Amino acid sequence: MIQKILHPTDFSESSQWALQWACHLAQSWQAPLLLAHVAPPPVVVHGEIFTDLSATQHQHLLKEQLEQLALPLPNLRVERVLVVGDPAHEVVKLAKDHRVDLIVMGTHGRTGLRRFLLGSVAEHVVRQAHCAVLTVKGPLTTEPLKEQTQAK
Repeated sequence: MIQKILHPTDFSESSQWALQWACHLAQSWQAPLLLAHVAPPPVVVHGEIFTDLSATQHQHLLKEQLEQLALPLPNLRVERVLVVGDPAHEVVKLAKDHRVDLIVMGTHGRTGLRRFLLGSVAEHVVRQAHCAVLTVKGPLTTEPLKEQTQAK
């Protein structure tokens, strides 16, 4: 039985698709949804922050973006969390610390050299998480199911 669902978001299109899945599953299981964003630590170059924004300002903007993230379904129990650290490590840690039963996350679907060079947060989470992980690459749709049913 699914009692708590974690959806880590990077605010990308694939994360939006995964959010749809997470919300529908949370509604079906009547489970609370932990909506999280993991911000990488600020890049430091020669002792100075590499960005125009201070780390605090950047975190504040990300927190606002997380708070304003619209859910496709009303009346879900949602907790929103912003964490700073390595995304792959922190998602696994969040799942364990919050006793999550299912992680629903988007994947960018990188392959080959791009995946090797950039790494894969989703792959790390799938390998390290103590619970089930659903990776989503595309939108939630029932169209292919309708077409298959009508074709028979």
